Amino acid sequence: MFVPTHTAGTVLCCMCGVSMQPNPANMCARCLRARVDITEGVPRNAAVVYCPDCFSYLQPPRSWVKAGPESPELMQILLRRLKHPLARLRVSLSGAEFVFSEPHSKRLRLKLRLRREVLNGIVLEQTHPVEFVVHDRLCDSCARAQANPDQWVAVVQLRQHVPHRRTFLYLEQLLIKHGQAALAIRVASAPGGLDFFFGSRSHAARLVDFLGTVAPIQTNTAKQLVSHDTKSFIYNYKYTFSVEICPICREDLIALSPKASRDLGGLGPLVLCIKVTNAIALLDPLTLRVHHLEEKKYRVYNFKAALTSKQLVEYMVLDIEQESPEITVDGSKYQLAYAQVARMSDFGKNDTVFMVRTHLGHRLNPGDLALGYDLYGANMNDDDMDKALLRQNLPEVVLVKKSYEKKPRTRRWKLKRLPVEEDLGNKAKGEEDRREDEYVKFMLDLERDPELRFGINLYKNEDYRSEMASTIGDDVPTIPIEELIEDLSLGDDEDDEEEEDSAAPACMVE
Repeated sequence: MFVPTHTAGTVLCCMCGVSMQPNPANMCARCLRARVDITEGVPRNAAVVYCPDCFSYLQPPRSWVKAGPESPELMQILLRRLKHPLARLRVSLSGAEFVFSEPHSKRLRLKLRLRREVLNGIVLEQTHPVEFVVHDRLCDSCARAQANPDQWVAVVQLRQHVPHRRTFLYLEQLLIKHGQAALAIRVASAPGGLDFFFGSRSHAARLVDFLGTVAPIQTNTAKQLVSHDTKSFIYNYKYTFSVEICPICREDLIALSPKASRDLGGLGPLVLCIKVTNAIALLDPLTLRVHHLEEKKYRVYNFKAALTSKQLVEYMVLDIEQESPEITVDGSKYQLAYAQVARMSDFGKNDTVFMVRTHLGHRLNPGDLALGYDLYGANMNDDDMDKALLRQNLPEVVLVKKSYEKKPRTRRWKLKRLPVEEDLGNKAKGEEDRREDEYVKFMLDLERDPELRFGINLYKNEDYRSEMASTIGDDVPTIPIEELIEDLSLGDDEDDEEEEDSAAPACMVE
């Protein structure tokens, strides 16, 4: 059966005579574009307001949105400025992209692809450039901070009554990772803790809520009237959030009272704090039992640390004998063993040797060094410890962790720090050296404990060179390079390189 082929009919353009498919205008696309401009009335210039302090753009009428250069957020802000003119002209937007402009020119350029129906159903698409002039203006919060840095609305007073700052060093890294302190006007050092000043009460409340998820805290709030308008009933307050962290820290030795030991199922009476989150994890080093104590329940007993990490004594392991197989308790590995140890300070003076039971049988070998609490020669002022010594036969030594030979070395990783304002007038003599020593010990703890560094960001040290690394023992733990993050730093040199390398940078929005 013969089937005729269908061919599309063609006509000649009424203007240039080119063969084309018929359309209601009887004109080809080139002639139609030459006589119909769909971008007529669409603005080619606009303005946008930018805050140089907090890197945010004004989104009328009064909201400010943070946006990076050539980011989707910035594209959305710019297109909103053109939304009403395009809707009025019945022009639809089919695409938009950034056009490169000098970083310091205070200009943002977009290339739009506009689509519009003309002449009885014919749809034309045409590109249209738009240039935005960037006007610098401080946002309300930055303007208040510039006028008076102490013009804060809410303050979070974070305190912990312990003789060291290990907890604050760890919390500092958590705050940096989750960006909880980014909205603070300033951060100031205070005796026993830190003060965070905010320009809004909601920002301070958000920080307090975050602290409640990572540490056992007790919070009190207060407010003070600053001014008020009797006609409009507007009151201005300054809010204070007093946050007290539980004084129990990792590696603290605790002597439980008879009531606390009985309520916790016969735990202890000597226990070690192995982890502190929103609950306190207590380990009985003689039975490997672990109990998690929440902050509310801790306030019932309100016990203190009998010995802290600053009172650790170094021991030499002379011999060790495993008592039970290795087990996993609360995500950490332990093994009961009997160890024969001697204090390093006793070598060459006496032959005092201690036989102790320890939970570190999987880590210790003869000849290793270990840190522990010396109950034999310690001078403790703790009633619960005195009662435990009278009631039970307690060990003379409680080993806490394995120790390694201390050698100065350059690390391939580094940490970021918060910009904390120090009160130099009230700083005690030797305070700077003591804090530096605590920071070095904190970095050592991060290297030795993978669980401790799991929740924080470690960055690659650009100044590290492999030939700079000192020769250290094979058993000394180090952080693998896979756990490190590239440190992003934006400077003039990088901007120049980007200008040379980028031929046509674009950000497409479909």
